[in-house]
Amino acid sequence: MKKSIIIGLHIGFWLCYLVLTIVLVVLSLQGEDNNTIVDETTERVLYFTVIPSVISYYLFYFLVFPKIREKKFVLSFIYALSFAIGASLLGNLLIYIFLGIESLTERGQSMIVGIIFSSFVCLATGVVALITKGFISWYEELKLKEELKQKNHEMEMALVKSQLDPHFLFNTLNNIDILILKNSEEASTYLNKLSDIMRFMLFETKTDKILLYKELEYIEKYIALQKIRTVNSNYVNFEIIGSPEGKTIAPMVFLPFIENAFKHTTNKKLDNAITINIIIGKETVAFECKNKFNPNRKISQKNSGLGNTLIERRLNLLYPEKHNLKVEKENELYSVKLSISQ
Repeated sequence: MKKSIIIGLHIGFWLCYLVLTIVLVVLSLQGEDNNTIVDETTERVLYFTVIPSVISYYLFYFLVFPKIREKKFVLSFIYALSFAIGASLLGNLLIYIFLGIESLTERGQSMIVGIIFSSFVCLATGVVALITKGFISWYEELKLKEELKQKNHEMEMALVKSQLDPHFLFNTLNNIDILILKNSEEASTYLNKLSDIMRFMLFETKTDKILLYKELEYIEKYIALQKIRTVNSNYVNFEIIGSPEGKTIAPMVFLPFIENAFKHTTNKKLDNAITINIIIGKETVAFECKNKFNPNRKISQKNSGLGNTLIERRLNLLYPEKHNLKVEKENELYSVKLSISQ
């Protein structure tokens, strides 16, 4: 939500609050001709309701609402009650400082009754603050979801274009075709893997979250298809540590880094040219991908894979403040480390 609109909501509320307060003061002073009483009543209202309400409103807005978002309801209640009573006591202190102790008990009103009334007003304005902040947060989250949906679409289209381009399909199908002459059963297995990959990318990535084990199965099939292009069985080292059971993840979070690793690794005779580790913990999933590359080789922009800017943007939308991405490029080794909190 634009800053100007947020400011407008605050100004609108306080204008309504002041108008209502003025109306109530005018009604209470009808028939009163003593200017001193009028002035004191106006000041009393200012110190007793307006200033405490302003303090309470913004304490609720900035401190109580975040605790409610964190589902710390007991702490939120304690904060709310403390802020309302504290703001009310401050109002009484201001009356004592500027109007004297007599103003606290005159006209038969006790100090305790006044504090209770002022606390109630502070609670009411605090509730309005929570509603206002809640509406702003809801609108921003709605806008973020729309932006995420758009970015997901861009990611899907970029991945489909990057992964299922004619070169990828041609090379894979050509390798399978050659394999048919040598081992038709194994060729059929790889053809099924390619079919599964295409089905996964075109249909199963439409949801916001998928089961982690499905994502891992997709990665395994993708690596298997890439490995048939070399006779070096140690070309890729892929390891999963931990159990993915019951865990979910956004689709294709790890795949862009793996895809880029294969694109930038040209020497398929090297052992462990690509090392991929996925460590599944109780509350985190850690991904690490390392690949050896030739620093003198120039990579065509058309074939450079999915850009890091788009990948990082998607991660920021999917896992705001819940992920840590570290990319390092040193000598002939390119390393990506990504940790995601569940």
